[in-house]
Parts: sequence; structure tokens; C-alpha cells
Amino acid sequence: MVAARAGVSRSTVSRVINWPSRVPDRVVDAVRLAIEELGYVPNQAARSLASHRALTIALVIPQDTSRFFADPYYSSVIPGVTKSLSTTDYTLSLLISSEADAEKTRRYLLSGNVDGALVLSHHTQDALYVEIARELPMIFAGRPTGYDGDHLHIVDIDNEAAARTATTRLVDAGRTRIASIAGPQDIASGIGRLVGWREAINAAGQADDLLEFSDWSVEGGVDAARRLLRRGVEFDGLFAASAQIAAGAMEVLRENGRAVPYAVAITTIDNDHYATSATPPLTTIEQPTVELGATIAESLVQLIAGEPVAKLTILPTRLVEHASV
Repeated sequence: MVAARAGVSRSTVSRVINWPSRVPDRVVDAVRLAIEELGYVPNQAARSLASHRALTIALVIPQDTSRFFADPYYSSVIPGVTKSLSTTDYTLSLLISSEADAEKTRRYLLSGNVDGALVLSHHTQDALYVEIARELPMIFAGRPTGYDGDHLHIVDIDNEAAARTATTRLVDAGRTRIASIAGPQDIASGIGRLVGWREAINAAGQADDLLEFSDWSVEGGVDAARRLLRRGVEFDGLFAASAQIAAGAMEVLRENGRAVPYAVAITTIDNDHYATSATPPLTTIEQPTVELGATIAESLVQLIAGEPVAKLTILPTRLVEHASV
């Protein structure tokens, strides 16, 4: 009916619905007018079969479920993804996949259930996804650690630069003994932030020996801060690799009579509720997490359509001044 009303073939109507950019504007206008006049609603299942597409995109979180729900990073990235996809025909399938589920996830992704995948928080043990990216359109939010390949498409921030900026803020505030609680070293963001801290304090002529490690959690920050204090070495500045880590460290400093920022100034990365609800609020580097979500989704839709997509996209960050320095 739509084809007859618009005076075109049924295949042309299909192209207008699925790939309007490949059809002359006058034809698109004629078909859309016919659709509007007839009140036509395309059948999603039929469109999927006709185009040999699932019209579904997977958002893969290679984490344990408890970590996913505890980390505000994910809850701020996902709205950007969903908002971007809301203007397309794609639906989003969320896969929280621990290392134990990796093989099941691989089968699901490569069995025609999805047209492409977005991968967040990529760890060294998740080499599986780097290999899947050879067969399935895929965008990584963050660099896969230890892997290179021309087939990879990555959207990220400059973690080294972010950590340098946060640490340099402490140097500029006159702090002369700056410690760090670094993040996990099986993920590129944790590695990059450690490198950035070292570069900043070495440039300031300070030693880089006051260092402890943590996972991305408040509890990890608590344990690492206690280890720092047990060393018995004074420090007047602390760069924590995430706001969750910083929040845990602040608890320990408070318990031990180290007032922030008077005795110890703190900077971190992530302007989330852990940063803003801390006492005092944390001076931090803000990641554009909603923009990151939108960017990875837009990039994947383009990649699925066969359009050119940048291999590496770096999004800007900014220093947000609060009261911890």
C-alpha cells in the first residue's frame, strides 16, 4: 500500500525505512508522506528478518553483579547509551558477565542475537572480547589492557593526563609529600592513572615511594589508607585513583586525626556522588560519562552500517574545584 501510494517499488520503501541516507531526498519525502497518510507502522520482526539484522545491541559489563550495582560509573554511562539509541530502531541488551560467564557470553554474542556490542570496563582477563571484535562490530569504552589491533575501536579519556592534572593541583597547593592510592593494574585506566601520578610528582622533584593499591571501592580505599598510615611516613597530599577510593581514604584519615585539607589535601577522578557528598567535597577530575555513553552508541551504529569510525576517540576532562585542597 505504501509503495503504491508513493509510486515506488516495495524495495525502495524498505530502503527508505532502513537506510534513508542511501535514497534520494525526493523519494524519502514521498515515502514518508505515504506512510503518514496511511498511518503505516513498520513491523519490527519483519524488518529484522528482511534485513538479516537482530536490531539489538549488547552492552557488556565484564564485572561481578555486586560491583556493577555499587559503581556509579555505569549508572552515568548507560543513560548516554540509551538516549543515543532512542533515535534508532535498536534495542539494548545488558549483559553483566563475570569471568566465569565469558564462554556463555561469547556464544550469545556470536550466535546472531545482536548486531554489535559495547564493552565497558575491560580487564586483562577479558581478551575474549578483543577476539570477538574481529567477527562482530564492537566499541570499547576504555582501552583493552595489553592488546593492540587495527580492528579495535575505542572511546576513552586520557587517564594519564587526568591523573597528572589532579596531582599537579596538589603540587601547586604547596604539598611536598604526595602519596597515591592507585587503582587495579589489570585495567588500562588504573595503569594510566598511576603513570600520571608518577610523572607529576617526579616532575616536582618528589619521591614516588608512598604508594598503595586498591580496587575501585570504598572498602579498598579504607584498607589502602590504613596501609599507608602504618608505614609511619608523613604525607601532606594524596591522589586517589577514583572517588570511591578517596572516600574510603578520607574515613581513615578522619579516624586518625588527619583533617582534610589542612593536614592532608586530596584530589581524585570522578565527579560522582562519592566526590560531592564527601566531607569536605573532593576536588576532582570530571569524566564526561554521559557523553561517553552517547559516543560509543553512536559509533557502534555507524560501524554496523559500514560507515567509517575513528579507531581511537579521546573525550575531554576537566578539573572541578571543591574543598579537599
